[in-house]
Amino acid sequence: MSIIPLGDPRTPDASPKGYALFALGFRPFFLLAAISGLTLMLLWLWFWLSPIQFSHYSLVGWHSHEMLFGFSLAIIAGFLLTAVRNWTGIDTPTGTPLALLAGLWFAGRLLPFMPSALVGMFVLIDLLFLPALIAALTRPLVKAENRINRLFIPLLVVMAIANLLYHLEAVGLLATSRSGISLMTNSILLLLIFVGGRVLPFFTDKAVEDSAPRFSKQREQAVYALFLLWALSDLLLPNSWPGMVFALGGAITQAWRLYDWHHPQIWKKPILWILYAGLAWLVIGFLLKAMAQIGLFADNLATHALTAGAIGVTTLGMMARVALGHTGREIGANRTMALAFILINIAVVMRVFVPITGLLSYQTCIMLSAVAWSICYLLFSMIYLPILIRPRIDGRPG
Repeated sequence: MSIIPLGDPRTPDASPKGYALFALGFRPFFLLAAISGLTLMLLWLWFWLSPIQFSHYSLVGWHSHEMLFGFSLAIIAGFLLTAVRNWTGIDTPTGTPLALLAGLWFAGRLLPFMPSALVGMFVLIDLLFLPALIAALTRPLVKAENRINRLFIPLLVVMAIANLLYHLEAVGLLATSRSGISLMTNSILLLLIFVGGRVLPFFTDKAVEDSAPRFSKQREQAVYALFLLWALSDLLLPNSWPGMVFALGGAITQAWRLYDWHHPQIWKKPILWILYAGLAWLVIGFLLKAMAQIGLFADNLATHALTAGAIGVTTLGMMARVALGHTGREIGANRTMALAFILINIAVVMRVFVPITGLLSYQTCIMLSAVAWSICYLLFSMIYLPILIRPRIDGRPG
């Protein structure tokens, strides 16, 4: 099965000169994700404390939508535009087409701040981004021989439908925003499960001597079957006993996966353990969701274990690694980046577990979580801004 080449760094002869922001998909979209990861969280904190109201969107609805369809989708776009080129050997958009695609994503972020007369136009702009991304990826995926990679096309179509469902309620047509958020959350989780299953065993085997991650066809079948059953129950039968069973099964199979891949030496490599931590939050999130289905845990806290935890932590680790590998740099994390990895996990713990202890008020927990998350992305932005905008240090294109 194909994986993303992330290395073969060479020692540079000199510091790269010039700019290469639109040389490959990960560059503008990872930068936009980093900036939005910082600004969207600070805006959320400001709005939540104020509070400020939008004309067509609830504050919580805006936060959910922007962290999924804004922040997370930027990372997905950057990853796929880069990975698909490597998997297929066929170019994805660069230069002006890539800049226009990034501009379309950015325009969608302005939607909640527009006057009522322009809301319809900006809803359309936001809805157009995913079809544009699908169009950019379809040709190389269809022309390539590896059919399994084509699964990304229907997955992105489902994400586009989820965005439509969210906006239909926002403009007063149908009460479907919860369905849209549920569908998008689980679509992203499915993507993480799929990509994680392809790359994390490889990363472990490459970085840790004698690690030998184990593969099991039966395990993988159970992973996907139980996750899809969970996603359907979350969409159609929220807070139900079937949902509890499928969430518990999802936690067990994801834990089984990590057990088969794990080696104690990963904890000495921050660029590797951050990915394990992200997928560990998937296990924790499913356990908490199982409890939440029958009223034993607060559902919004369980949701944040999956969103801020599984999605937020894993995507940070993937951005950090992909950006290094695709700019010709050695794969690793310095102390500052390791601190950022720790901070994002602290943010999730503060958001998910500390509120139930009663040690701090709920408002204080949200504030501290948002601050830890924001500092994490400030550190990431400081380190990766020059990496993302400068040419590769080995002189290769991309």
